[in-house]
Amino acid sequence: MLQWLFFEQYSLSANLSRPRFYISVLKQPEQVAHLIDYWQNLGYQALDTMEQHLTNHPFFVNDCYGIADIALYAYTHVANEGGYDMSKYSAIQSWCERVKVQPNYLAIAD
Repeated sequence: MLQWLFFEQYSLSANLSRPRFYISVLKQPEQVAHLIDYWQNLGYQALDTMEQHLTNHPFFVNDCYGIADIALYAYTHVANEGGYDMSKYSAIQSWCERVKVQPNYLAIAD
């Protein structure tokens, strides 16, 4: 579990959240266009790692929903708002749907 939590902090959230902030929140991606390309490259690498794992597992740890899924879901499910093309990540998309049906699920806008 700790491996996935460290992965989320170091490889995933920083690289998914920054493009999302400039593109969807500030709506000023031109300010840091060169950095967005850099962050997205690293973000796609992280998404590839997740996709590979989720191809063989329904969740991240012990094949059951847990804290690692909650942490990884946060920015992954809104990655498209950061300019990420999520269409090639079918395992991630299926996982997001499994997370949404968990008891007490709250959407990002709730």
